[in-house]
Amino acid sequence: MIRYALGVEYAGSAYCGWQRQPHCPSVQQQLESALAFVADHPVELVCAGRTDAGVHAIGQVAHFDSGAERDERAWVLGANCRLPRDIRIQWVRPVDSDFHARFSALARAYRYIILNTPVASGLFHDRCCWEFRPLDQAAMHECAQLLLGEHDFSSFRAVGCQARSSRRNVQAIAVSRDADRVYLDIKANAFLYHMVRNIAGSLMAVGKGEQSGQWFADVFAARDRGRADVTAPAQGLYFVQTRYPGRFELPEVSRKPVLF
Repeated sequence: MIRYALGVEYAGSAYCGWQRQPHCPSVQQQLESALAFVADHPVELVCAGRTDAGVHAIGQVAHFDSGAERDERAWVLGANCRLPRDIRIQWVRPVDSDFHARFSALARAYRYIILNTPVASGLFHDRCCWEFRPLDQAAMHECAQLLLGEHDFSSFRAVGCQARSSRRNVQAIAVSRDADRVYLDIKANAFLYHMVRNIAGSLMAVGKGEQSGQWFADVFAARDRGRADVTAPAQGLYFVQTRYPGRFELPEVSRKPVLF
């Protein structure tokens, strides 16, 4: 058996998330079906980070084992011709047998996109979060710096989170603006369930002037999800990148998603 790693880009609007579900279409199911066609046997994928319904990705990484020897072009073209237009495999590489898409990852990065306009977009309604009230991105960025380093992120952990520990190490976080688009970029060793969307929701409360920077600091210190603001909508979230040890020699995504 050969272990293969692959990079995937997808729009999550039409799917119930990454994970295979019996009652609705998933990204995993679509990919496994397409890869099984090329391999001529069932394929089971393990991904770097399972995304929720409506969440998108440009740098998702997964792995699978197969006895079929195919070159990269055969895997990519063969599977992509069987996939719907909103899912595309970007690359496939054979890797060492000890590679694991989830457990070998050193860090993961997400981008959250907010369209800050008086009227919602008809074109991008399913590709971003919309906020009609002006956002103070500088205040949001200042609050976000409190999250740098290793902390207990219980205040931004969803009730259904099954992680054994709520401690995570945020390696980089920034809030920036490009015209009427506000971007939250965050990189960490790993993330809790709904962690990025919960952080985005509370930062937006500060950006709208509904809450103060001190409120955000108090929420973070409380380690209580009930103190934080609402969970931001799924459609604004993008899985951007997974970083692995250099010895695996995997491609890394160097771009970040933008609306226009």
